[in-house]
Amino acid sequence: MTGSVPPLDDVTGARQELTVVLPVRLLRTPSWPEGPFPFELGSRRTDAETRSTYFAPASARALYGAPGRPRRWYLPLDTKHDGLHLLGMELLRAATVRYPEHALAVMHFTVERPLLPVLRSLAGRRPNSADEPLTGPFAPAGLLAGIADVRNPSAPFAIARPYSIAFMAPTAQHTAALRSGLEGELPATADRWLWQLASRSTSQDFPLPPETATEHLKDVLRISADWSALVLRQGAAFLGHRTDTGTGDFFEFGALHSRTVYLDALLLGALQRDHIDELTDELSEVFTTARLARRVATLERNIAVFRSTYWRQHLTAHGAANDLLLAFQNQHRLPARFQEILAEAADYSRLVQTQESQQISGALGVLTILGLPLGTALGVLQVVDDHSLAHLLIAVGLSVAATAAVLTTRYGRLVLSSLRGGEGKA
Repeated sequence: MTGSVPPLDDVTGARQELTVVLPVRLLRTPSWPEGPFPFELGSRRTDAETRSTYFAPASARALYGAPGRPRRWYLPLDTKHDGLHLLGMELLRAATVRYPEHALAVMHFTVERPLLPVLRSLAGRRPNSADEPLTGPFAPAGLLAGIADVRNPSAPFAIARPYSIAFMAPTAQHTAALRSGLEGELPATADRWLWQLASRSTSQDFPLPPETATEHLKDVLRISADWSALVLRQGAAFLGHRTDTGTGDFFEFGALHSRTVYLDALLLGALQRDHIDELTDELSEVFTTARLARRVATLERNIAVFRSTYWRQHLTAHGAANDLLLAFQNQHRLPARFQEILAEAADYSRLVQTQESQQISGALGVLTILGLPLGTALGVLQVVDDHSLAHLLIAVGLSVAATAAVLTTRYGRLVLSSLRGGEGKA
């Protein structure tokens, strides 16, 4: 992976598609048509019904909703400005327990100028604010006015910048990305270009060390000999490896897949990431309340709902979507983080069970300390057939004294300590 990389800054591919995903706060249910954006290619229409046949039912429900309970809406648009063409928008309801209004806005562009500068601007790498693509007619705040609010730009890094999914098919002049023949070897520069598109950076922004370049590029996904994909934390990219011949070329289908089913695989990963972030926050706040048992029970229920609704590592029998989801999960360490959540929740559950057992044992101990002297005294009176009220009161008094004496012993102190330990935490 050594050697110079032909600059991508001034390259305009034969076909360039861009999908931008950003978090928003849903103010109301939009009056848009329900479902994902139904792109069309020939007789193929990628609506919810068609895409649901591609995904497992549980994944389809998370992405598209169920009858009478939509989770997704779309709005066709036709806006051109500064080499960008906005085809339409989508909204995906991504509600969590703490943020029921959370949603993801998806913007679909065709790019008719060099793609990498647009991506660098989305990543905040260009100092000139005039180059920012999501301004003017493409400003999300204006496009979603009255429907959704764009999240605060000071949000955590994971969502501080829009997530981008870029697709570029090369021309015959883009030899840096082309195979040598139909199934020949790829030049080393192809993966460098793919890295730049996915990371939204140039060699000057983030020069890959030659010693570790192979490690950085080990997760490149070879979808076929025609194209590859790379998923990183802040963006994903698809790059063709043969000349795009225009209308009717395979890359029409590839571009369609990149902004439909492959997009949906990454959106499911984003839903999983947001819920795992929230579960992590819940774990960190378990001991901020006195009601530990109730807090842990709520946490366990939220984990169960997340696992049932969103936690999928197998989307479909079609391998590429699964591989993209796994790549997204690995970039955000989602499997490892979820295992840590399960382990920590199990520890807290055992702690609650231990405290409850101690409390029950303490209560039984108190009953024993209180009941044994009194029961003994009453039993003696019954045996001697003594019905005197004075004797009964004396027996009760002696029982109370004996109980108080027992409570001063080590056993009594242990009983009281166990009761205090469980008090206010169940």
